[in-house]
Amino acid sequence: MKIWKKTACVLTIAILAGVPARDPGPVVVSAASTTREKLDRTQKEKENLEDELDRTQEKLENLEGKRDTLKKELDYLNAQLSAVVANLEELEQQIDDKEQEIADTQAALEEAKAAEERQYASMAVVARCLYEQQEDSYLVALLSSGSFSELLNMAEQIEKVVAYDQRMLQEYKESRILIEEHEERLRREMTELEELRGKAEEERDKVDGMVSQTSAAIAKYGDQISGAEKKALDYEAEIRKKEEDLEYLKKKLAEEIAKSQAAANGAWRDISEVSFSEGDRRLLANLIYCEAGGEPYEGQVAVGSVVMNRVLSSQFPDTVVGVIYQGGQFSPVASGRLDLALAADKATDRCYQAADAAMSGVTNVGNCVFFRTPIDGLTGINIGGHVFY
Repeated sequence: MKIWKKTACVLTIAILAGVPARDPGPVVVSAASTTREKLDRTQKEKENLEDELDRTQEKLENLEGKRDTLKKELDYLNAQLSAVVANLEELEQQIDDKEQEIADTQAALEEAKAAEERQYASMAVVARCLYEQQEDSYLVALLSSGSFSELLNMAEQIEKVVAYDQRMLQEYKESRILIEEHEERLRREMTELEELRGKAEEERDKVDGMVSQTSAAIAKYGDQISGAEKKALDYEAEIRKKEEDLEYLKKKLAEEIAKSQAAANGAWRDISEVSFSEGDRRLLANLIYCEAGGEPYEGQVAVGSVVMNRVLSSQFPDTVVGVIYQGGQFSPVASGRLDLALAADKATDRCYQAADAAMSGVTNVGNCVFFRTPIDGLTGINIGGHVFY
């Protein structure tokens, strides 16, 4: 390995300082495709999912609390409704009993009226017997008496019959009046019961409506709870997937770091041993444009140096094309941005200048073979917006 591969960054930066500055071209956000970047992104996504899960679980607990409160309210309303219904059933029974009592009273009243009418008829017959001028008239009966004592006895008997009839008539009248009064009282009670029944029905309908509304609210919260539970399960599944991804990426990052160390300690070719193909310069310049178009010139050279370090290392493909298009190494390749840049040759003069420097063997990152945006815990050479390792 040549000495320049092991020199410090100060010497290479001093060399690069003599290169005239040119227009940096359009600003392109760097998108270094490294396992560490994917690991960092996946970790952030996992944390975001965990935050969403926490919020969803908090919402779920809130919904469950509201649902439980509504269930307690529903239990109270159902108990209240049961009491109202029981009261209504009792009123209905009282009304039925009252209606039967009224019916019985009406029957008794009809019987009392009939008895009174029969008594009137009986008294009319007696009156006719006593006062009409017929053979069996009261006078004839008296005159036909065999003796005075018999006459007195007959008169007394007739008087008793008349008094009895009058007394019975009075009793029938009083009985009819009492029954009429009783019927009137029953009807008033019936009116009161019907009013109570009306109020009870209103209360029942009111409570029943509240039960329906509460049940609907519980069902609504149930739907929301089901949705929140499903969302929570989805978040948990995504988190598990991210955790699996993190484990994979951590393993891959460890492999990359090991590979970087292996590359540093492994065999290296001299830049003079590399044969460049037609189009390598344009390919490398446009990759630099995609990865570091908005970086300082030193950052653009550093990206080019990483590509060339891989070409020179025995741990990677030995051509520019092989290194750049090696699977899963540079995000502009995977996203298609590199192809778009190549089609229009978007690389600026400074990108081409950086590519020329790297292809000539200039490096400002030593033997680093990976780069990404800086993160905590990853050490390396920091240039512009990237850390090289």
